[in-house]
Amino acid sequence: MFVAVAERLHLTRAADALGVTVSAASMQIQALEQYLGVPLFRRQGRLMELSEHGAQLLPKIRDGLNALHDAINDSRAVRSQGPLHISTLGSFVTQWLMARLPQFEALHPDIDLRIEASSGLVDFRTSEVHAAIRLCGGNWPGLYSDKLMDEWLVPVCQPAMLAKLGPVSDQADLKRYRLLHSVTEPWTSWLLDGEQDESSLRIITDDSAAIVRAAESGGGLALARWSLVADDVRIGRLAVASKKFVPYSRTYYFVCPPKHCDVPKVAAFHSWLRTEAAKQTAPDGGLVSR
Repeated sequence: MFVAVAERLHLTRAADALGVTVSAASMQIQALEQYLGVPLFRRQGRLMELSEHGAQLLPKIRDGLNALHDAINDSRAVRSQGPLHISTLGSFVTQWLMARLPQFEALHPDIDLRIEASSGLVDFRTSEVHAAIRLCGGNWPGLYSDKLMDEWLVPVCQPAMLAKLGPVSDQADLKRYRLLHSVTEPWTSWLLDGEQDESSLRIITDDSAAIVRAAESGGGLALARWSLVADDVRIGRLAVASKKFVPYSRTYYFVCPPKHCDVPKVAAFHSWLRTEAAKQTAPDGGLVSR
């Protein structure tokens, strides 16, 4: 309670955050002050600020809570029982991971795998997540990270559309198409000159998987991450419309606290994931670099 009030300097907000009444929060603070024999806050009406004693106590209480979280997390990590929680991008789950998961489940029927679709940062100390798959630059201080595979931006569309409108190599060729892209994979990245005729853009969304589905349904020419369309290209659902492939600025990494690497279920999933990622081919047909 003390930390909640100290961080908000407002009894009502602290009580709401913890799901208790204001009177209960006030009583707990008063009881702590009586126990310590010093005032922790200075009050001026509804306004509160930490006293000198409160300011000295706050970092010590925070350190104690962090140590408690770490102890709980260590206990959770070493348990071989319970589900394996993995966090990854929703688009990666939909377009790449989902089709491969039956293989993992067949190899490890004893592991109860739970996938959480998220692009946000994971607080491994307080969440149940054991490991995450992220598209990033690989800079994760204090965490173990393993590069899985590179990524490219590739123009794709229905094979029939490509046959009708022809391949593309520059901005003039793009004018024949209705262009689709997500906010994280803009056509300006493929053109490299930073210029784009906005009149040709028809669909822009923050959902990379939705762009792929729009291209599959004949909605236009999509600029997509290769990992999200490689399987569709292989089976002929989509066609690559250009020989121009642009390396993406971020790559896929497996990330977890170092102590999680030795947890058997985490190690099993990591090993399987590395094997599957190694099978991924680049747009030109070669294996992706690791």
